[in-house]
Amino acid sequence: MTQQSVEPKTVAEDAGSGSRVPAGRSWLDRYFHISERGSTIPRELRGGVTTFMAMAYILLLNPLILSGKDAAGDMMGQKALITATAFAAAFTTLLMGFVGKVPLALAAGLSVSGVISSQVAPQMTWPQAMGMCVMYGVVIMLLVVTGLREMIMNAIPLALKHGITMGIGLFIALIGLYKAGFVQVGKATPLTLGATGELSGWPVLLFAGTLLLIFMLQARNTPGAILIGIVTGTIVAVILNALGVIDPKQWANGAPELHGSAVSTPDFSLFGHVEFGGWGKVGAMTVGMIVFTLVLAGFFDAMATIIGVGTEAELADDKGRMPGLSKALFIDGAGGAIGGIAGGSGQTVFVESATGVGEGARTGLASAVTGLFFAACLFFTPLTAIVPQEVASAALVVIGAMMMMNARHVDWADRATAIPVFLTVVLMPFTYTITTGVAAGVVSWVAIKIAQGRAREIGAFMWGLTVIFLVYFALNPIEGWLGVH
Repeated sequence: MTQQSVEPKTVAEDAGSGSRVPAGRSWLDRYFHISERGSTIPRELRGGVTTFMAMAYILLLNPLILSGKDAAGDMMGQKALITATAFAAAFTTLLMGFVGKVPLALAAGLSVSGVISSQVAPQMTWPQAMGMCVMYGVVIMLLVVTGLREMIMNAIPLALKHGITMGIGLFIALIGLYKAGFVQVGKATPLTLGATGELSGWPVLLFAGTLLLIFMLQARNTPGAILIGIVTGTIVAVILNALGVIDPKQWANGAPELHGSAVSTPDFSLFGHVEFGGWGKVGAMTVGMIVFTLVLAGFFDAMATIIGVGTEAELADDKGRMPGLSKALFIDGAGGAIGGIAGGSGQTVFVESATGVGEGARTGLASAVTGLFFAACLFFTPLTAIVPQEVASAALVVIGAMMMMNARHVDWADRATAIPVFLTVVLMPFTYTITTGVAAGVVSWVAIKIAQGRAREIGAFMWGLTVIFLVYFALNPIEGWLGVH
């Protein structure tokens, strides 16, 4: 008797097609498997638009992060950076939509851009820094091709996957609260309400109003609640700004108004400016550590995000595995190289994809829509500044609340499960990094299994992950020991 490899079914597919798969479906429905996943074309379109609106801030934030000088004292042009950011996001997201066929959107990873600007650029030129992005992307693609990356993801216990989902939920909720100005760095406390212990300014109140509106619409089961809230909040913001009610300086990313022409010409001057080599002053060891750091930032952040968003979209089976996972992982890895070639830093799956999933997106059609909007931004860059950051941030908090619902799947009475999940959940927002949460969950899960005398239950990949994450936590003393700075 021969064995057949069976692709894991999604929760929607496993429920049976029934009347949800109508006869005479359109080619769009058949290509993206929309009916099989219990979705509709309007939901996918709405989800794609919502994801774009939640991610549009990256067109302004990524150029800001990469606006500094490199080791040679050179800077990249602001317009060219916006073009590179939009192009790379559009290309990789469209690739994920049409090839990966999952509702995951990609853009410049803030963790990767942060490493590039703070650790790489001060030691080498910008073209060499982008070469580092290409190198880490190739490494991740090799891990996918060999099957190691998918095996690592499938080896993580289901309880930890739920913990990862919840941790991402709290993480993006904190991002939303912080970007809206609802919480700030306190003088006597790490965080505080507003900048002075109280809310001040119309933009913050607009965030709170948009957030409440979305929650109210969701409580009434109103379709498109998040999108309606974002559009309503933006319209109110434009009106208040036009009436002069709000000081333009109070807006986090500028006043919600159009400056000059709505149409602009893309600036591709950074495209292809990638260099490999010329690292004599830096040294091979430092280059290796930089690539290792970028792989950690891109690998595990994306892994956690794909697990979290995939689970929320019901694309995972009862063991937390996703169909077509290898394609999604390969495209995510390719995003590192594509972003480096474009000059906009490595691309990775964004947690904001969860906003589109919250609107019902289940297929790659939503990603295709998001990608097309990013492509349009190549020519309509001034329009990206109209949606206030405070309004878009409300959607992040809403999705964070939705993702926390995974807590119902965790056996909190079992300490061997509860402790690793707890560490995974709280350390993501507390350390402001997804990777740290995943690392703490994996290491503590293995440690508790050993303490219980159940080491045989630990698979080879969990042992391997534990070693990698122990190196991650001890990276600073290891660098000191090796003489790397």
